Formats: sequence, structure tokens, C-alpha cells
Amino acid sequence: MSLDVQQLLEVKKQLETEVQHLTSSFGQLKAAQAKFKSCIESVATIKLENKDKTTLIPLTSSLYVPGKLSDLDNVIVDVGTGYFVEKSTSDATKMYQEKVEFLTKNLEQLQETVLRQQENLQTTVEMIRLKARAEQQAAASRGAGQTASAAS
Repeated sequence: MSLDVQQLLEVKKQLETEVQHLTSSFGQLKAAQAKFKSCIESVATIKLENKDKTTLIPLTSSLYVPGKLSDLDNVIVDVGTGYFVEKSTSDATKMYQEKVEFLTKNLEQLQETVLRQQENLQTTVEMIRLKARAEQQAAASRGAGQTASAAS
């Protein structure tokens, strides 16, 4: 089955939308991965020398209150959908490392999918170009044939 130029343009549009969506998803997964890596780094800063030192605790992205670390062995971890669990610092680090590894695998798979769809898009664009050129040549040949028969 061969698609005409109009059908190929629809396929191209669909592929462009899909590539855009996949690229957006890739960015979101990268942001989540960076967040979890940051959590690992934050847990690593909990050390004995920081006990009872005053620090700033974020309430929002731009609002902080002074606070002190009193428990260096446990942290409260957001496990999703508004639920929080107390975990040891080592368990919290392990949990975040597992999440980073999971996202890394998903990012690799998603990157392969994005590349494959970009290749499909390039192939489709090339097919559109070739078919459009063939249609122009066919129209030119018909026009030349009509001109020659009119001259006879």
C-alpha cells in the first residue's frame, strides 16, 4: 500500500506530535531523576557535626523557618500522593537510589523510542519530498504532452 502526499503529511503531523510528547516526557523524567539525586545528597549532609545547629527549613520554595536537626538517624520521606513515612537515613538513601536506577532504565528506553520516532519522521519527510517531486514531474510531462499535441 502506497500513501499519497496528503496521507504522508498526516503521518508526519502525527509523528511530530508523538516526538514532541515523548521529548516532554523525557524532560519530566530527567527532572524527577535530578530531584531524587538531590534527595540522596541532602540525606548525606545529615552528620553528627550538624546536630543542634540552626538551619533553614523550607516551608515553600521561597519561605523558610529556622530549625535544628535533633534526630540524625531518621528522616521523613514523601512516598507519594501526600503520604509520608519515617525511614532511617540509610533506608531513605537506598530508596532514592532505587528510584534513580529505575528512572535511568526508563530514560534509556524512552531515548531509544524518541530516536526511532525521529528516524521515522525523517523517513516520512523524505518520502513526502520524493512523492511531491514525482507528482510535479508527472504534471510537467502531462503539460508538455498536451502542448506537443496541440501544436500538431
